[in-house]
This record gives sequence, structure tokens and C-alpha cells, in this order.
Amino acid sequence: MKNRLSELRHENKLTQQELAEKVKVTRRTIISIESGKYSPSLELAFKLADFFHLTIEKIFLYKEE
Repeated sequence: MKNRLSELRHENKLTQQELAEKVKVTRRTIISIESGKYSPSLELAFKLADFFHLTIEKIFLYKEE
């Protein structure tokens, strides 16, 4: 699953650590999501969408493989 998390984080001038603290996860989790190695739980996806004031679909791009 592709995502725009890194792009959104940079637009908002946030470090990975700052974003992690805002949504109450570890920096490692943010790194893993941004690199596509980890798909967030539905709860975390909603937290990220809420934080950026976007829908989940505007952050996470699902493509069947």
C-alpha cells in the first residue's frame, strides 16, 4: 500500500518524531509506514487522517497486487 505520509509530514514541517508523538506511536512505526514496510491499523490510519484533516483515502493509496 502506497501512502503520502512523508509528503504530508514535510508539508507540515514535522519530523518523524513529532508526528509519532502527535499520534502516539513510535518513530520506528512512522518510518515503517512511510517506507511501505508496514500497513497501519485502521485505528492508526484514522488518527493520521484526523491529524492531517484528510480522509484515509487521501493519505493511503490502495492498489491490489
